[in-house]
Amino acid sequence: MRRLVSETTLRPRQLILPVFVSEEADAAGAPKPISSMPGVVQHTRDSLREAAAKAVEAGVGGLMLFGVPSTRDSVGSGGTDEDGILNVALGDLRSDLGDATVLMADTCLDEFTDHGHCGVLDDAGAVDNDATLQRYAEMALAQARAGAHWLGPSGMMDGQVGVIRRALDDAGFTDTAILAYSAKYASAFYGPFREAVDSQLQGDRNTYQQDPANAREASREIELDIAEGADAVMVKPALSYLDVIRAAAETSSVPVAAYNISGEYAMIEGAAANGWVDRERTILEVLTSIRRAGSDMILTYWAAEAATWLD
Repeated sequence: MRRLVSETTLRPRQLILPVFVSEEADAAGAPKPISSMPGVVQHTRDSLREAAAKAVEAGVGGLMLFGVPSTRDSVGSGGTDEDGILNVALGDLRSDLGDATVLMADTCLDEFTDHGHCGVLDDAGAVDNDATLQRYAEMALAQARAGAHWLGPSGMMDGQVGVIRRALDDAGFTDTAILAYSAKYASAFYGPFREAVDSQLQGDRNTYQQDPANAREASREIELDIAEGADAVMVKPALSYLDVIRAAAETSSVPVAAYNISGEYAMIEGAAANGWVDRERTILEVLTSIRRAGSDMILTYWAAEAATWLD
């Protein structure tokens, strides 16, 4: 009876698996565990292909790739290098999987810069919004050529969606979609992710990510991204921003995604490891709450595992 009258669905196709592929791990020939995210690793190219195949077999809706280079510079050159770790990994998966899943790429420079910020810095050390947009356009084209179906601009630069959309269209990639990180907050919950990508961040991102106290601002950012051509919009993080997800779902004319991020993952894994919560029930309750808030799709490190529980 509970199943019959359940108001919220949680299906494998609604889950997207974020994955990390590392140049150093690939050179070493073995995945590297991420200590703050138990069960998550920096993949080699080969182990990524295996993990991706299993996730697709489990029925996940998509894969979001993050690249971890061995060398970095001030402008994030590795992100636009066709032989860079992220782009070659995209090529691997597009070759293996074709259109069997939605292959997504993180279109941001932070993993590739030696200062860890999401954009190019000016002479004063602040992020230069407009100079960064040019780099995003170049990165978007590199990822589209490598085989990404969707691009995920996550840097929160003003105008990023419009610049990427024009670059893609001008180069003939009219069918490559944009999943805009429209409401990305300057959150404390990103800590484990910094380890996952070997972040070189100096300072913080408060000047270009959103204030956790603001909700109306998120609605404005979402509206702007949709006007610039976003095919879907994202709220990140998820659990502390369920109200923002709900507001987005009520007003957005495109699908709404939410990112169940590293710190949220780590807290539950830590509590489960100590026997304080039932792991499977807690994970499914969290994911259901994000769906209930209004998210059409969820990026979560539990995607492949949770997909096997749902059917």
